[in-house]
Amino acid sequence: MTTATIATTAIPQHTEIAQHLRGADFHDCYQIDIAPTSESALALYLKVVAATPRWVNAMMTLRNRIVQLVGLKNLGALGDTDSAKPASAYRVGDRVGIFSIVYLSDQEVILGDSDKHLNVEVSVCKLTDKVAVSTVVHTRNALGRIYMLFVAPAHRRIVPATLRNARFL
Repeated sequence: MTTATIATTAIPQHTEIAQHLRGADFHDCYQIDIAPTSESALALYLKVVAATPRWVNAMMTLRNRIVQLVGLKNLGALGDTDSAKPASAYRVGDRVGIFSIVYLSDQEVILGDSDKHLNVEVSVCKLTDKVAVSTVVHTRNALGRIYMLFVAPAHRRIVPATLRNARFL
């Protein structure tokens, strides 16, 4: 596997996730170069989460233990998906690991989760020769804002590390 270049960029304006930016308390976007592919955005997402580094899953386990103390959901691990289920079998509303599908097209998938403290959405969008992974968070209260003080710095390491591990062939 070659070392991939991952760039921080603005959320592409033509994407569906860009429509969700209004009032966001946190957002970011990372792009990685890929060879042209006929795979759907969801198939690419499944490749990304299948390549989740062990340290990320360890951080998710720690996160789940800590947040349960304040009544938040145990999300499980990022890569907790059914490896036997093809991307084409998923529909809007289906659970895919820690998220549910909110929007689904061949070019873009938006996955999200809501809890009492925040609403998070993650988009994987196929561009001409890149994949853009965008995250948009709307906090609901002080707990959400405090939560993001800890999660945002970790997120900025998790997304690039996970993209770097993915195998886009």
